[in-house]
Amino acid sequence: MTVCSRSTRWRSGWCSTTSPLVHVLCLVLTVVYVLLDKLRNFVAGIFIPQYHCPYVVALSFAQVLVSLLVLNLLHLLGLVPLKPVSCSLAEKLLVPSICGSVLTVLSLWAQANGSSSGLFSVTLPLLPLLTAAFSFILKLSTPPSAHVCVLVSMLSGTCLVAAVSSGVSVVEPLENLYAPLASLLHCLSLNWLLKVSEAERLHHSDDSTSVFHLFHAQLVVQMWVLGLLWLLHPDGPGEVLSQGSWNSLLFHGYLLALLLLGMLLNFLVFATALCVSPLSAAMLLSAEQVLKMLVSVL
Repeated sequence: MTVCSRSTRWRSGWCSTTSPLVHVLCLVLTVVYVLLDKLRNFVAGIFIPQYHCPYVVALSFAQVLVSLLVLNLLHLLGLVPLKPVSCSLAEKLLVPSICGSVLTVLSLWAQANGSSSGLFSVTLPLLPLLTAAFSFILKLSTPPSAHVCVLVSMLSGTCLVAAVSSGVSVVEPLENLYAPLASLLHCLSLNWLLKVSEAERLHHSDDSTSVFHLFHAQLVVQMWVLGLLWLLHPDGPGEVLSQGSWNSLLFHGYLLALLLLGMLLNFLVFATALCVSPLSAAMLLSAEQVLKMLVSVL
């Protein structure tokens, strides 16, 4: 049995038997994601300027460490099954891990520089269209159907026209580079993750290729990628640790809230990409901005 037939049968069978339930869960998941994203933006809007902490690489590295700590704690409590990360799996996850690391840094950079509502928000509605295109480029076993691609193209085009007509404000010149780069990395990462999951399901049982295990493996690779990036960054560990308000309980509270919310958002997108589809994960990422633009058109 090939990867395509096995993966397609698993995903299509699960979705067909619980189609109404899947639709309800997707709606609930979208609402939860939007609310968590708003809360994270609120916390970041207070924490970063108030405590003068624009060290996005350090925050990204800390988020990965906290995520690993939480997952291993849940594993010790018997709530999450985890297995040791093999070298072969780490190698397969290298590309999405690099993409995820850069995406985390770019997301925090946009919030630290007030660019999250500029060009970054304009490129979000294009994520579903780009993700559908990458699913064909990477030859996934379950690419979107033709009518879904047409609907996504119409939706993305409408949002793009609405954004251009209302005007785009660019806060930082680097935003012109970082925003399109973030969109491309999102699409590549989501589709590559599903490709890795399909390949792993061919050689291993479902228990060893669970969402939690793959998420944990990606975090392990991201830890090394971001750790190396932080060591090479001008704002190294010594400067960041010396600038923190470590004696303030509010500082610790805001920092922990920011890192945990980032972990939850990343896991929701990760699980959606593997359990539903990369296109659904892209729709989840862009849902809030798409609704805003459609309302402005109406």
